[in-house]
Amino acid sequence: MKTLLVMNLPPALEEDLIDYLLSLECVGGFTSYAAQGHGEHENLSIAEQVSGRRKRIQFEVLIEEESVETVTSGLAGEVGADITYWQQPMNNLGRT
Repeated sequence: MKTLLVMNLPPALEEDLIDYLLSLECVGGFTSYAAQGHGEHENLSIAEQVSGRRKRIQFEVLIEEESVETVTSGLAGEVGADITYWQQPMNNLGRT
């Protein structure tokens, strides 16, 4: 079964995550885009606290469910810290 693995991280780790994902055979491709993180004020800089948000990059990878552990197990060592991830089962996947 396919699953959507979503990873949210600081912009400083973007290039490292791209390199890491491209090195994995189980990842055929991915999508990334700019995002804004809200909440957890103790981890925000003063400027981020004033604006109420921090810059993040979000990645989405459509992979086989059994490959999720392969990808997530290397995040800390190969990419860095402060990466939040989750997975969502994919139903009705198609392409036209």
